[in-house]
Amino acid sequence: MSDILAPTLGESVSEATVARWTKKPGDAVKKDEVLVELETDKVSLEVAAPADGVLGEIAAEEGATVTAGQKLGAVEENGAAKPAPAKGAAKPATGANANAKPVTPTMAAPSAEEQPEPTPGKPAEQALAPVTDTSAPGQTGGKPAPTKDGSGAGVEVTVPTMGESVTEGTVGTWTRKVGDKIARDEVLVEIETDKVAVEIASPADGVLSEITAEAGSTVTPNQVIARIGGASNIGAQQSSGAGDDTPANEPPAAQKGPQPANLSPSVQRIVSENRLDPGAIQGTGPDGRITKGDALEAAHAPQVRAPEPAPAPQPVVVAALRTTGEREERVRMTRLRQTIARRLKDAQNAAAMLTTFNEVDMTNVMALRNQYKDSFEKKHGVKLGFMSFFTRACIAALKEVPDVNAEIDGQDVIYKNHYDIGVAVGTDKGLVVPVVRDADELSLAGIEKAIGALGKKARDGKLAIEDMQGGTFTITNGGVYGSLMSTPILNAPQSGVLGMHNIVQRPMAVNGQVLIRPMMYLALSYDHRIVDGKGAVTFLVAVKNAIEDPQRMLLDV
Repeated sequence: MSDILAPTLGESVSEATVARWTKKPGDAVKKDEVLVELETDKVSLEVAAPADGVLGEIAAEEGATVTAGQKLGAVEENGAAKPAPAKGAAKPATGANANAKPVTPTMAAPSAEEQPEPTPGKPAEQALAPVTDTSAPGQTGGKPAPTKDGSGAGVEVTVPTMGESVTEGTVGTWTRKVGDKIARDEVLVEIETDKVAVEIASPADGVLSEITAEAGSTVTPNQVIARIGGASNIGAQQSSGAGDDTPANEPPAAQKGPQPANLSPSVQRIVSENRLDPGAIQGTGPDGRITKGDALEAAHAPQVRAPEPAPAPQPVVVAALRTTGEREERVRMTRLRQTIARRLKDAQNAAAMLTTFNEVDMTNVMALRNQYKDSFEKKHGVKLGFMSFFTRACIAALKEVPDVNAEIDGQDVIYKNHYDIGVAVGTDKGLVVPVVRDADELSLAGIEKAIGALGKKARDGKLAIEDMQGGTFTITNGGVYGSLMSTPILNAPQSGVLGMHNIVQRPMAVNGQVLIRPMMYLALSYDHRIVDGKGAVTFLVAVKNAIEDPQRMLLDV
């Protein structure tokens, strides 16, 4: 017998709640099959079976509170249920395993009516070989399955594993309908989770014979959401040219390039919102398919925008009555937006949040950047921005005021001796905060490269949950959007967040003279439960001094 134990729940997490058991006592289980889901105040965890066998006792029922290492249940390794009999075989009425749940075979053998005739010169067993999944690693899984229309063996389209602690997602709009021809690697639907959006591609050529998860439904990893059938017939039509609607005299070049129907929902949204011409966008995905990153880059290139139609002349109407359509539209929040809203409100409710302000003269750091930006980019292959200077300045200030780099856990204060800096990145789906690990050990070039790589992953929707966990302090730059001043909200459970803002030329009194200087307002929001006003002001002044005299960071003074 193998015990099922609660895993380590993560840093500063002491307990969890049993959310759901996927099996009941007596059910057959396989090693590494998910048996129970645990929920903490930060993430959800999946606990897998330690061995093959039968689920015996359940020691922690749904809703129970457990701690790391606690026994949740047990798997009886010698009590494996008997496999289900083949199709057509009589089921035993009695026996030791009469009440055990039978193991369902992956694919039932086809009946005599369904078996295709063997090819002349080939054995019948070869003609009955099932369709195998040829998808490359990392692509949507597909497995042989009987199709709904009875056209023979098909391929199941399943939900892939969407990352640690992600247990479900919402099905978006399908790009194809039942009966449509589809090609291998063609995007069929997008599944949205509370962290990322996952594009589901077709694992094989064929016909979309069935959709088992409609748009808006909730799905879990490995769930079947569609079936593809008729792969052999489609292949014959493509090879012989039968059923092809493309004229024979049309040049091959005219058939290339992604069509609007082949675009994923996220790409379609970007194309429509920015009035882009899909035919002018160079795709970097499989078979030249346009990815989300390609569409975002094209949104800033005016040459790929579709020409805006000239407005039709409007007749002059005197005292015409105003006619309108629907004045309101109700749209369900995305999972990511729901998570952002919940976390920000929780931070506001839990912390005694306060904001202090200061202003910084950017003259010296701008002069230093302008002097070395060309040689810096030539040597390191990355542009020199202001974020690396502010990151280094914040690290120096955190070392001077360690309370800002700490967090509260119950009645304890946890002081962090490492400096993992979160950098807020705005995406089309919402604000995310990836983390630059051990930023105190990185040079200015290393910080710029790390921020650039995380920003690209965020905009392409490729951030993993590990990229956004474990930060000790956060920097957000509202200045890129033109913000003059704001009060940033804490990224729980952190105790401080620095807000950067727009650089504005303002008259300043310098040594008795009025000079025009590039000035920026800085805002530090902090948790007053752990950080006193003196510490907050000391921190912000230390950042100001480091930016106004950047040589201090080089000399560590």
